Amino acid sequence: MLAKTLTLTAAFALLAGAAAAADFEVQMLNKGADGAMVFEPGFIRVQPGDTIHFVATDKGHNVASIDDMLPEGVEPFHGDMGKDYTLTVTTEGLYGVKCTPHAAMGMVALIEVGAPTNQDAVTAAADKLRGKAKERFAADLAQVQ
Repeated sequence: MLAKTLTLTAAFALLAGAAAAADFEVQMLNKGADGAMVFEPGFIRVQPGDTIHFVATDKGHNVASIDDMLPEGVEPFHGDMGKDYTLTVTTEGLYGVKCTPHAAMGMVALIEVGAPTNQDAVTAAADKLRGKAKERFAADLAQVQ
């Protein structure tokens, strides 16, 4: 009887955790509040299990992870051009993303998932960026808690 009660309690805890997951939307824009070629918002704070929907508002955008800007063990990802992309985050840390054709123009974003476990690595990788991308990442990193 005790084993059955513990099993049910564990199952309800898992369901409660899944129910608590949130959905977020990030638009890929030619022009936004921060200027040309942006993700909006450019910085979001989420929790493990949450889902981020990247919305392609133009056929010339995509979303892809940035080398050296993912938590350890997270596989790089790459969305198709002009297509929406859904990312469910399960590992704590910082996730750097870019629009492949517009990264040099500053179309980058940062996702903070739980604790920023890889902040030093992401900061070092961001220091290698140039121009608008470096500027936008500096502003994003200043928001990390």
